[in-house]
Amino acid sequence: MGYPVGQVSAVAGVTVRTLHHYDRTGLLRPSDRSPAGYRLYSDADLARLQQILFYRELGFPLDEIATILQDPQANALDQLRARHRRLTGEIARLRRLVEVAEQAMEVQQTGVRLTPQERFEVFGEIAFDLTYATEAERKWRHSEGYRTSMARAATHSKADWARIMAEAADWRARLLAAHDAGEPADGERAMDLAEEHRQHLIRWFTPCPTDMHARIADDFAADPRAFTLLVPPTEQRPGLAPYVRTAVHANAVRQSPPDPTAP
Repeated sequence: MGYPVGQVSAVAGVTVRTLHHYDRTGLLRPSDRSPAGYRLYSDADLARLQQILFYRELGFPLDEIATILQDPQANALDQLRARHRRLTGEIARLRRLVEVAEQAMEVQQTGVRLTPQERFEVFGEIAFDLTYATEAERKWRHSEGYRTSMARAATHSKADWARIMAEAADWRARLLAAHDAGEPADGERAMDLAEEHRQHLIRWFTPCPTDMHARIADDFAADPRAFTLLVPPTEQRPGLAPYVRTAVHANAVRQSPPDPTAP
């Protein structure tokens, strides 16, 4: 007994309509018919169907599959090599498209409107993690400060970014010197550095009151991806992110106006 078309359809995961089409075109004709005229497929037919589905998965058109199956020993290897070359080319093309999409996402989510070469020249090892950028956009998109920062960032030229990064590198060197020298995180030197960082944000990105600056520092301490934007991995030290957070919070207290009602 053979297998009826409905059973073959269910087992192979193809539609009955597809099997009928294969029959009409001669690609896969069932070996037998029931007394009532229904198609019946043999084990050999199912083996052929498996081959057809294999080549279809690789993207071969039906006419090429028919040619291969006519003389598989003569055609299969050459056809597979040709398909491999095409698939390899398509993979390379898709990878380029992924890079373009990631660059477009970076522009939209970080506001840095530079070419890849310009980004490398300006930022060096400091890289934007798109997963963090996406989460930050979701978290802060309703914040006026975030929207202002993105809008300001989008207007910066390559020269602007070079100056921003130079300022940041100089500040970072003095931060590391204070940390490595054992300066207290809530001491004057660390608080001055925290205030300098806040003024840097105000100058280049967005108004940054001390409470907003404190939230940014909290993010630095909580998420390594955020802190990497401030200090590259090669320059980081154990405890540096909490050190920055403490300095920022201490500076926020220092910058707060005195309470006139306090005794």
